[in-house]
Amino acid sequence: MLLTLCALITALTCVSGVTVVTQKPAVVTVRTGETATMDCNLGTVTDWNACWYKQIPGGVPQYVLKNHHSWSSPEYGSGFSSPKFTSTHQSQSDYRLIINTVEEGDSAIYYCHTWDNSAKDVVFGQGTKLIVTSSSLPPPVLTVFPPSTAELQSNKATLVCLSILSRESKGFADVTWLTGGSPVSSGISTSTAVHRPDQTFQISSSLTIHTSDWNMDQLYTCKVSLGSQTSTQVKDINKSSCPTDS
Repeated sequence: MLLTLCALITALTCVSGVTVVTQKPAVVTVRTGETATMDCNLGTVTDWNACWYKQIPGGVPQYVLKNHHSWSSPEYGSGFSSPKFTSTHQSQSDYRLIINTVEEGDSAIYYCHTWDNSAKDVVFGQGTKLIVTSSSLPPPVLTVFPPSTAELQSNKATLVCLSILSRESKGFADVTWLTGGSPVSSGISTSTAVHRPDQTFQISSSLTIHTSDWNMDQLYTCKVSLGSQTSTQVKDINKSSCPTDS
């Protein structure tokens, strides 16, 4: 059962024909003692409950609670209770997880899932990363590398964005790519955070594009967010800003 759950969370979902569970925001940062909230939309599911799991990277998923729009209060997993953890619903498919008086130990990825009865399948959202810190988070440090000269001889070009995150971030960040200011949805591969000897974290994200797009001098942007405006960084790159050797 546990191995199955871990596999489901790792795979994160979305089998064709199954409802799409959407979680927002991708990352939320709060100070110790504050309240953290995160939302979950169950898509086409309106007759089943929303379940929440907490997972610390490398750890075992912990069942937090489940809620249904017809219930007066949530049902809790072992070690979790009100008023620290609670859940509300805004509709038959929109749910919110609320964590009160947060502590640094609450930092984790929180996954929402439901049961799609029509598809007979469990469906997980992509997770919300919660960062609890006692001080302001330093912004990430970004470096974006252009494609190599050798690679440009083929039909593809790979851009790499290297992010260095502070120890306080717990290695949680949301990495996205944009072109011309619009989000890119394909050709992206992002690593999990790697703990470095100096206690900071490193995340690498690559974007593979057509060589012709690179040669047209399109502007690409790597955006790394830690859940607040002050801890969000962007880095632009295009061909003219870093000409390759001929």
